[in-house]
Amino acid sequence: MASTYRFAIFLTFLSATAGLSAAALVEEQPLVLKYHNGLLLKGNVTVNLIWYGKFTPIQRSVIVDFIRSLNSKDAASSAAPSVASWWKTTEKYKGGSSTLVVGKQLLLENYPLGKSLKNPYLRSLSTKLNGGLRSITVILTAKDVTVEGFCMNRCGSHGTSASKPRRAANGAAYVWVGNSETMCPGYCAWPFHQPIYGPQTPPLVAPNGDVGVDGMIINLATLLANTVTNPFNNGYYQGPATAPLEAVSACTGIFGSGSYPGYAGQVLVDKTTGSSYNARGLAGRKYLLPAMWDPQTSTCKTLV
Repeated sequence: MASTYRFAIFLTFLSATAGLSAAALVEEQPLVLKYHNGLLLKGNVTVNLIWYGKFTPIQRSVIVDFIRSLNSKDAASSAAPSVASWWKTTEKYKGGSSTLVVGKQLLLENYPLGKSLKNPYLRSLSTKLNGGLRSITVILTAKDVTVEGFCMNRCGSHGTSASKPRRAANGAAYVWVGNSETMCPGYCAWPFHQPIYGPQTPPLVAPNGDVGVDGMIINLATLLANTVTNPFNNGYYQGPATAPLEAVSACTGIFGSGSYPGYAGQVLVDKTTGSSYNARGLAGRKYLLPAMWDPQTSTCKTLV
């Protein structure tokens, strides 16, 4: 069974906001992710993409442009705050930079495993473009595909193609992210949709005009950062290895300064479209990216 990290991007804290006091916001404990002496994904890392189900060319380009925007060599092409500057925080983890390079892409528009996927199917799919230890295979499932646990306790996950947990480091890393547009946008695409629980504040306008895909970007960003810093469950994390808090999942729900449960924080607003974002990418694209834990300050770092 793959050593899979199960991740729900939507905040469990929203269900507890009713009793949250101002004093609780002031008292904040230091956040420390311990390094467990394992292998991290550093240097050039190939990202292969598997599109499971139907995605429009525009949807695919939004996601591919995001991954390409992470490449620090292209930072000069994007005005600050940039996607590349967000990703640069991963350099502060042991081993230096992780440069993600888009590799092969596979379109599976005919749903070869059906529209309801179990966990073993994800590992099986990840081997179709297995690029070796210095790679990440990203499986993206369309809005009409259900995945075990999707919308109930996770919006995506990361793991390895190894068949047994103790052999995790012998497998290649993979990430899965689902499109929640029609199933649970309030769970997996917040803050672009009103949350299922907690304060019903007005949703933010998605920067690429697609609630499902812009929600996928948040989850994909989270899982890529978590994967390079804890690819085989022995990197950086806090808590038990079976349910770890990792580089970005430790900072869930924080997108800008002044954030608190149910409020994403101060972010930038496009004067023309009214959409919210905090990072600029290649091709003039804009994205909303979550905070990432900074090893140097032991805090959740935001771009704005």
